[in-house]
Amino acid sequence: MERLRKYKEGILYLFFGVLSTIVNLGTYFIATRAFGINYLVSNVIAWFFAVIFAYVTNKFFVFEVKNVEIKFLIKEFLSFINCRIVSGVTEIVLIYLMVEIFCINDFIVKIITNIVVVVLNFIFSKLIIFKKKTN
Repeated sequence: MERLRKYKEGILYLFFGVLSTIVNLGTYFIATRAFGINYLVSNVIAWFFAVIFAYVTNKFFVFEVKNVEIKFLIKEFLSFINCRIVSGVTEIVLIYLMVEIFCINDFIVKIITNIVVVVLNFIFSKLIIFKKKTN
């Protein structure tokens, strides 16, 4: 039981990270395949939905930040968005290079780049956004 408590944050991050990835990939797939939207535009749309989902789940379930004061929420959300923009731009650049230069299927590339993004996002979330305050 102690081991579970020790790894709880990582396990929850992985669980909700998988769900965020499903939101991201599902939105991307629908946008590109069902609506025929350009893969880069679809990536931005998918990023938006995944970021909103990830913020809520990371805040309340993974890192258990209970502060909901409006000033705090705005600062925290802007920090979250800024870090996600960094990983999102990294993803867009990788997708563009792999699809346009290496001619790899966009959906395969999307899956591959999500692995990089999940790792970057965990680092940002743990060390910057939801960092535990020590008194």
